[in-house]
Amino acid sequence: MNRIYLDNAATTQAAPEVIEAIQTCFRETYGNPSSLHSFGLEARGVIESARRNIAGFINASSDELFFTGSGTESNNTAIKGIVYSLRGKGDHIVTTAIEHHAIHEPLHFLETQGLKVTYLRNDDNGQVDPDDLKKAITGETILVSVMHGNNEIGTLEPIKELGAICRERGVYFHTDAIQTFGHIPIDVREMNIDLLSASAHKLYGPKGVGLLYIRKGVQMTPLLHGGGQEKRLRASTQNTPGIAGFSRAVELAASEMEKEAGRQSRLRDKLIAALLEAVPESTLNGHPKLRLPNNVNMSFACVEGEAALLNLDMEGIAVATGSACTSTSLEPSHVLTACGMTHELSHGSLRLSLGRTTTEEEIDQVIKVLPPIIAKLRAMSPLYKKQGAK
Repeated sequence: MNRIYLDNAATTQAAPEVIEAIQTCFRETYGNPSSLHSFGLEARGVIESARRNIAGFINASSDELFFTGSGTESNNTAIKGIVYSLRGKGDHIVTTAIEHHAIHEPLHFLETQGLKVTYLRNDDNGQVDPDDLKKAITGETILVSVMHGNNEIGTLEPIKELGAICRERGVYFHTDAIQTFGHIPIDVREMNIDLLSASAHKLYGPKGVGLLYIRKGVQMTPLLHGGGQEKRLRASTQNTPGIAGFSRAVELAASEMEKEAGRQSRLRDKLIAALLEAVPESTLNGHPKLRLPNNVNMSFACVEGEAALLNLDMEGIAVATGSACTSTSLEPSHVLTACGMTHELSHGSLRLSLGRTTTEEEIDQVIKVLPPIIAKLRAMSPLYKKQGAK
């Protein structure tokens, strides 16, 4: 059986060129980058070369880029670092109801410490109204955090406009760009971004390495204390092989991002159109146009998403029911419910996320296999029969 991987929003397969860069680093550049001898200096050279390469990819300066262990760490550092740094100057943060848990959970923790958080509402497609942000910012607001592209429904937010509002009001603006980094263009200057989080394993790089862009002049308190690595912002010996792999992944993305975005968008739209036509009572989740090139999120009435996932897996097709970080939870997606979807319908959602290796033949196979699976599950559903659906 040929297996089909359509869960690239959860993680991507490391590119062969990335693996080679990592292996070369393990073999040849194994010194501690904080050591002063030649082995350490060679490792530091690898890190600083990667820093310059990745910074240029988003139009940042190399001294504005800091390596972390994950996107989650980057998000926590951005939020807590600003709060701890500006304690006494304000106690209010603005975010949205559909952020990743790596944003919501640190905010929930800080709320127990007295922080005030405003969760902006979004429309049915998952987009935030910039006018709502204008109304939410107060004299006590110290940070606004809005994700660039949603990890579940793929909706893209008006980051440039939101950032401009924050710049006018003198409030720091952070964006979780973990799903968009390396997939669509990002220019931190043009988009008015003060802080940005990204993760290597979402763009065919290794797991265990992320980054945080911090615009020069932004005040930040570190979360980790120890050595002086990353200009004392992130104590820990740097993951030199992981950083080398991250840099190589960015080089690959820079060379093929535009072409791949167009190719995946075409396959995405083909899959959406075919499923909407073939499956009655199916719904596309997220914005129909302003969405990630590789994201398809659909809900099927009177079907359990987990059951559909398992049936697809038996056919060799890997998909998700929502965010991989909450795949063991029985709770409905907070993203879908925030978009006005009922708990019952949100439980019937599937996320299919395409990647570089996704072919048209694989999309055709999904189109062939998924509708009969939905029909079979509905035939066993008392709820579907109760509604009198045909």
